[in-house]
Parts: sequence; C-alpha cells; structure tokens
Amino acid sequence: MTDKNSPSAGNENLAFRAALARGLVSRRSAMMGAAGLGAAAFLAACGSEGRNPSTPGGTGGAAASAKAAQDMSDTEKVVNWSNWTEYIDVTDDGKSRPSIDAFTKATGIKVNYTEDYLDNDEFYAKVRPLLEGGQDTGRDVWCSTDWMVARLIRQGYVQKLDMANIPNAKNLNDSLKNVEFDPGRAHSLPWQSGFAGIGYNLKATGGKKVESVEQLLTDPALKGKVTLLTEMVDTMGLVLLELGKDPAKFTDADFDAALEMIKKAKESGQILRFTGNEYTDGLAKGDIAACMAWTGDVVQLQFDNKDVQYALPDKGFMLWSDNFVIPAMARHKKNAELLINHYYDPAVMAQVAAWVNYIPPVKGANEELVKIDPELGKNPLIAPTPEVLAKSHVIRGLSPEEHAKYSRAFNAVVTG
Repeated sequence: MTDKNSPSAGNENLAFRAALARGLVSRRSAMMGAAGLGAAAFLAACGSEGRNPSTPGGTGGAAASAKAAQDMSDTEKVVNWSNWTEYIDVTDDGKSRPSIDAFTKATGIKVNYTEDYLDNDEFYAKVRPLLEGGQDTGRDVWCSTDWMVARLIRQGYVQKLDMANIPNAKNLNDSLKNVEFDPGRAHSLPWQSGFAGIGYNLKATGGKKVESVEQLLTDPALKGKVTLLTEMVDTMGLVLLELGKDPAKFTDADFDAALEMIKKAKESGQILRFTGNEYTDGLAKGDIAACMAWTGDVVQLQFDNKDVQYALPDKGFMLWSDNFVIPAMARHKKNAELLINHYYDPAVMAQVAAWVNYIPPVKGANEELVKIDPELGKNPLIAPTPEVLAKSHVIRGLSPEEHAKYSRAFNAVVTG
C-alpha cells in the first residue's frame, strides 16, 4: 500500500490534480518578479540586483558576519519557514502539504509554514529593521531570489550553513555549487529555478507561432495584444539578447538601444501593457496573443488549455532562482538545516516540482519526476537539457548606482 506522503504517491495524475488544487496560480501570484539567476553551462548564477529593482540594495563595503542566537533546535522541535505563495506541494483539498508532513513524521520537527513572502523588497522591508537591530525575525529560514541573497550576505544578515546538517547538499547540481553572489554556497542553497521567455495563444495568433522578441515588438498581427513584464531584469535581458547583446556584459549604450526598441513598440500601440504574472488570465482567454512569460505559469496553464504555448527564443532567454537562507539570530538554525536537507532528497524535490512546475536544482530529481509524471519529467521547461540551458542568461551584477539609474529609465517607459 502506498503511503500518501510518499513522493511516488499519485503517479501520473499528480500534476493534473496539483494544477486544479492550485487554481493555476504560481508562486509569482503577488509579486512583480524574481531575479534572473543565470547560467552559461547549467544554472550558473551571477549576483544581479535584478528583479523588482525599485530599491537599490547594499550598504557598500564588507559585510559584518551574521549574528547567531543561541540555537534552541535540540529542545524546541520547531522550524519557522516563510515562502512565496503557492510554491509547495499540497493535498487535493489544500489543507496539508505532504512533503512537510513527511519531514515532521521523520524528525518530529513541526514546521510553521507561512506564505508571507510576497515580494523581495516588501519582505526585506519587514525584516530589515529587526536584522539591523540584531533581533530575531521570528523566522528560521526563507527563500529569497538570488539578487536579494547577494544583498543579505553583503549586509551580514544571513548565517553560514552547517553542511554537516545538510549531507544531501551533495545533490546540488554541479554548476550551482559556486555562484558569484555566494562562492561555494556558504550561505544559500537553491529552492526552485525557472526561465523567462515567450508565451502565446495559438487561437489568438491565428495559429502562428511566436518565437522571438522581434515578433513580439514588431509583428503587425500581434498589435495591441502583446504584454511585457514590469520587472527590468527579464524584460531588458530578453530585448538585449534580441539585439545580439550579452546581458552579462551590456553597456549603457546597449541598455539605451534595448530601451528605445521597447519605447517604439509602446508608442506604436504594439504593447498592450506591462504586467506581473497577471498576464496568465489574458493569455489563457486569448485577450493577450503573446507575451513575455515565466515557465511555471505557462506549464500550469497548459494543463487546461493546449492553445497556450511557450517559446524559448533562439537568441537566448533569462533564468532566475530562489534560494534557502537562514537569517541572523534564527532560534532554530539546525532544524532549518535539517529541513533543507529533506528537500535535497531527489524524491522529495521531485514531489514539489510536480506541483509547482519549476526547475528543481537537485541531481536525480528529474528521474524521480518521470516516475511521478512521465510527461512532466520530460518537459524541457522543467527538466531542461544542457543544450537548452546553454542558451540561458543573466544580467550582470549592478552597482547600487547603476541599479537606480537603469530602474529609473526602465520605469519611465513602463509608466510613461
């Protein structure tokens, strides 16, 4: 008899039931974006201050070491985890989370799971005063986008991980082991990743595929039915790639040229509007013919609507990731590390991937996902091949001054 908490429970019906339970709402429901993570070979990251860039980050200079509170893990069997909305596996009735239940059953550690991470900057604004004052945030672990991880490390607001408590960290995909913003993964481990590319509705396009940013911005057949993303990293990154520019090496002149291309498309009426992930409803209905979109959103839409398609532009596309971090003064650091270790079991990570439909960062998870749902396990948007990953990119790391300058220019076009 199959344990309902087993990663293999549900098999081929799991992903479909998950889509229904989620109501086709991804973890991006309440946010304007998450940073591009980057990969030349395989999800190799570059610490950009990318998504939702309205608040330049960083204090400049070397960060102080993160302060540690007395760890109460051995006497208090609890861990407090903040995460994005709709970003974990749930039962059909939505009342429990099987992978969390399995962790508690195995360890005796209760998980207080809170979906209160709605936006990187908004969450940072909540916790920064406490971190700055050397106080406990009430959270033992959360999942920040890579550019925010870079900021937290720089400011000394997150602790180093004790890998003795996370032996499954050996399952981290090789090219994620040494990222620019956290060399050697001393402070963070990835939770999920995904691509930014193009979504389109075949009925709305008259059966035409939309596979390039040039089509989005210039094809008369799409006029007035195109949306771009409100966050700078993915939108500007995709346009830079269309112009043949490397987002990891772009200049001011490159940025200006890409922005001018967007501005002309907007002024011509080609662009309907700029969106967060609220594009999903319009894309499903056909009110939006084509748009810049995130993989997980489109994979979820495809469960109910086969007219919704996704394209990764041949000239390249953007990649992002969210990461586990343990804040300074966390009271249950060891318990948090044991939780991370649980999710670095390939079977457990596959269970999550079957529900959230993003890219799992754990070796062996794709093979386990095939056992749950063969179609999902072979989906290149969830289990990308090395050839697909080789075309993924990230915008280079930005100084606070560059960040503010580029954000002002981009937002002026978005809102103008």
